[in-house]
Amino acid sequence: MLRAVVVVLGLWLVVPPAHAQFNSGPVAVGVVRATRTPITETNQFIGRIQAVSRVALVARVTGFLEKRLFVEGSEVKTGQLLYQIEKGPFQADVEAKQAALAQANALLQNATLTLARAQSLLNTPAGQRANYDNALAQQRSQAAQVLAAQANLQTAEINFGYTDIRAPIDGRITSTNITEGNVVGPGTSGTLATIVSQDPMYVVFPISSRAADDLREQFAGKGGFGAVVVKLLMPDGKIYPQTGKLDYLAPTIATTTDTLTARAVVPNPTVPGLTPGDQGSRALVDGGFVQVLVQGITPIEVLGIPRAAVLTDQQGDYVYTLGPDDTAQQTRIQLGQSTASTAAVISGLHEGEQVISEGIQKLRPGVKVLPGPATPGLSAPASETSGTP
Repeated sequence: MLRAVVVVLGLWLVVPPAHAQFNSGPVAVGVVRATRTPITETNQFIGRIQAVSRVALVARVTGFLEKRLFVEGSEVKTGQLLYQIEKGPFQADVEAKQAALAQANALLQNATLTLARAQSLLNTPAGQRANYDNALAQQRSQAAQVLAAQANLQTAEINFGYTDIRAPIDGRITSTNITEGNVVGPGTSGTLATIVSQDPMYVVFPISSRAADDLREQFAGKGGFGAVVVKLLMPDGKIYPQTGKLDYLAPTIATTTDTLTARAVVPNPTVPGLTPGDQGSRALVDGGFVQVLVQGITPIEVLGIPRAAVLTDQQGDYVYTLGPDDTAQQTRIQLGQSTASTAAVISGLHEGEQVISEGIQKLRPGVKVLPGPATPGLSAPASETSGTP
């Protein structure tokens, strides 16, 4: 019995009192000062790449398709010969119209001579007014026949020119829908191929009416469209190296989505190291999805603190600040447009206040702390790009 008591007393001696767990001294924390920090205002949207120009090639005369003179999927230049339609029938039609015009000119020349003779005899005893009038009418009729023959020849020459189908714009051409040997025509064959322009490209994206109002208010006094640039975040997570400019905002809100359509123009040069015109030689492809970053050109100054210092509960955002006698004080804040690493504080803090950014997991209001400089990289917010709040 005595031995059991001794064992129990020994256990009681090695277990510390419950309150001893909280007497470990002040909590070591890292502290930064709230400072004015330049950030770039950024709003993010989902957009789609769209070609500036798109042309569907169709045959404008009916005939056999003799040749395809391009590599499918390649880039073509304005005026480049793409298809040839059988020329023989159209060449023959041109020559027939040329002959008809020559005949009409000969008859006009004869009618003109007849009119001149009738006019010279008009004031002589042999002259008759009726003969002159008939000669004049015949000459004018024949002149009209010449004009008609010239128009017919011009039409034949135009149709003959349509046997060569050329690229109307620079761009990348699709595969052909009609192969050589088939009969093509304006009402039968449909689209032969499509050319899509490559540089520059549009990026089209919807903006909610509320976001559009916010952007208008945000940049109205700074130059409107001229005060922002557009950057693209590619599907691989990389920022596209070229910047674009907003050039269009739809005048009508879509009633089904309550959004406006915005559009920017973005350069799409050949990727360095690739040969122009090769497959995949340009980064932006018509129809592709990207994330659109609409950024202000001029950075703005905000009261910035490390994003790691901000905590959130059901009542909103708050931070721990360094209070009297090195105690942690809970301070409610309101955040503005911020970045992944810098929080822009609209209200709740004053410039120069000391904010605890490290060790906050161990804090409660009123806890004594042992303050020290925060780890470099967390202590002083740098100039950054802000994200959508």
